[in-house]
Amino acid sequence: MKIKTKWVSYEYTEQLPPPPKEKLGRPSFLFRLLIRILSAFELRKTKFTYTKIRMNEAGKGPYLILMNHSSFIDLKIASKLFFPKSYYIICTTDGFVGKKWLMRRIGCIPTRKFITDVTLTRNMIRAVNKKKRSVLLFPEAGYSLDGLTTVIPKSLASLIKKMNVPVVSVITDGAFLRQPLYNNLHLRKTKVSAQMKCLLTKAEIAEKSTDEIFAALNEEFAFDNFRNQANNSVKIEEENRADGLNRILYRCPACQTEGKMRGEGIRLVCEHCQKSYLMDEYGQMHAENGETEFTHIPDWTAWERECVRKELENGSYRMELDVDIGIIADYKAMYMVGDGKLVHTNNGFELVGCDGKLNYTQSPLSSYCLNSDFYWYEIGDVIGIGDNKRLYYCFPKQKDVVMKARFATEELYKMLKNND
Repeated sequence: MKIKTKWVSYEYTEQLPPPPKEKLGRPSFLFRLLIRILSAFELRKTKFTYTKIRMNEAGKGPYLILMNHSSFIDLKIASKLFFPKSYYIICTTDGFVGKKWLMRRIGCIPTRKFITDVTLTRNMIRAVNKKKRSVLLFPEAGYSLDGLTTVIPKSLASLIKKMNVPVVSVITDGAFLRQPLYNNLHLRKTKVSAQMKCLLTKAEIAEKSTDEIFAALNEEFAFDNFRNQANNSVKIEEENRADGLNRILYRCPACQTEGKMRGEGIRLVCEHCQKSYLMDEYGQMHAENGETEFTHIPDWTAWERECVRKELENGSYRMELDVDIGIIADYKAMYMVGDGKLVHTNNGFELVGCDGKLNYTQSPLSSYCLNSDFYWYEIGDVIGIGDNKRLYYCFPKQKDVVMKARFATEELYKMLKNND
């Protein structure tokens, strides 16, 4: 999948009006049927299966559907599980670029990722109460980068109270292993399954506090795709399984050097100290020279996160990146406006570019997570920041910095919140 881009001056984007606020449309049955038909072939290739738990207690709907986000197959799975029911899909703004007409007919509602969106809340409540249609939401708001759960905002528990409809969870297994983002979107042969469950009935929502609802959400969305792979002996035999692994394992545990790892074939090699690791068919890492510091990949990323946390605590954290800048101001295109510099410190983000015409700052408390992605729309790794007026997509010219930037954003937010 690609996104429509257009090269313009920064001044051009400043003159663009924001996209108009539109009423909820009516999801088209024709497009719903088309997606179902097109999805069937890929789901058949994965030998897709699913189970239902307590769904008789959910009633006929509408529901708030909460689904974990692992790969591009997620929407195809949802189409299989809920067809022919009509439902809205919460979609990031970039998904509307160049295809607004189509997305509205599919039933998508646009929102800006990791940015407070009051209009979205109103639309979701209206969808279930007035339109009597379910809403599909990915509470992690982005794909899992390392196979673990991405942060879920506590505000979701309050939203569940306001919507006052049954909550149905959909948790997939195998979707991440089939097409992890770090692997340049290569498809691998593996089975995919899903569990559809009535997580909360209306009565349970009424009797539980927001803290109890949030605890239930965190318990439901606690998963580790790499551990599941190892425990269930799920074989990934493709010889490119370590391609791009350096995106998430960017720091060498042997020499502590960052940005010098190279994932290629079935190996991850540090180009600074030459230590080499083999990624086996079950997603486990094994050093080919010296000790194996981390067999389990999420243990490696947890160590990287802790290293970032220490830098933030002692004040040494600073990321200064040369970037190409794209701006989304409407749904017509992503406007490429030139290059600039993105700086991330304990004070948050600062983006300067376009010969000094662009100067945007973002507080570390503005978001609990970071819009970051690998091989975004086949352009490159990206760090996204912005507000309700403009979204800035920064494509670093340095490699393997996206994961660290997300760790830093999340840890800095937690540090500052805990000090409040």
